[in-house]
Amino acid sequence: MISVSDLVTNNRIPSNYFATDVYVRSDLELGLLENRRGDRLLAMPEPLIKAIYSGLDKETGQASKLVLYNCGRWWGKNFYARFAEEVSEYYEKPLADMSMLDFLQSFKECWKTHGWGKIDLDQSYIAQGFLVVKTWNAPFATQGPNLGIPVCFLDAGVFSAFFSQLSGKDLHCVQTSCESLGAECNHFIVGLEERLRKIEEQIEQGTAHVDLMNDLITM
Repeated sequence: MISVSDLVTNNRIPSNYFATDVYVRSDLELGLLENRRGDRLLAMPEPLIKAIYSGLDKETGQASKLVLYNCGRWWGKNFYARFAEEVSEYYEKPLADMSMLDFLQSFKECWKTHGWGKIDLDQSYIAQGFLVVKTWNAPFATQGPNLGIPVCFLDAGVFSAFFSQLSGKDLHCVQTSCESLGAECNHFIVGLEERLRKIEEQIEQGTAHVDLMNDLITM
């Protein structure tokens, strides 16, 4: 419950910092998109996403997966820095001092407002050393090609870098299910690289996410 004294000393009650109607600002005449702090935003139309896949495939072939993953890691580090700065400034406390509820809510709303779809974190396997990330309507899945394997290489790189920065550990990320293959959602597993490398061949063979998790926690 909010006390009267709190309202007298601080008349601002934190709400949804990433609410789309206040966070995203546009200038139609200049064709610019900015966030509420004035930082530039980029809109990525479907043709551009498709062109990224096809262009990288022609230029780098099989290495396109690694290129996208590394691009995601680079972007993820910057994304974490901006997220931590904005949220800490808004809540007037360091990210490390925020409650888990406030952090999760901010992270989910940030992800959605930036156009990456819906996201949720499954912490059921934290004790075993794994974090499961679930996303829906992911642009690089719904607008990407069907390669017979999960295709959100950039997203995986983002999660690898973001949660590495958050935890202070060097973490890897693999995708185990994908909307491009007809899955209900996209599953990503974040954990130590040496442990996740053991299931990469099974992922390419189409092993179900549940079975992969069972294998990981029994290894």
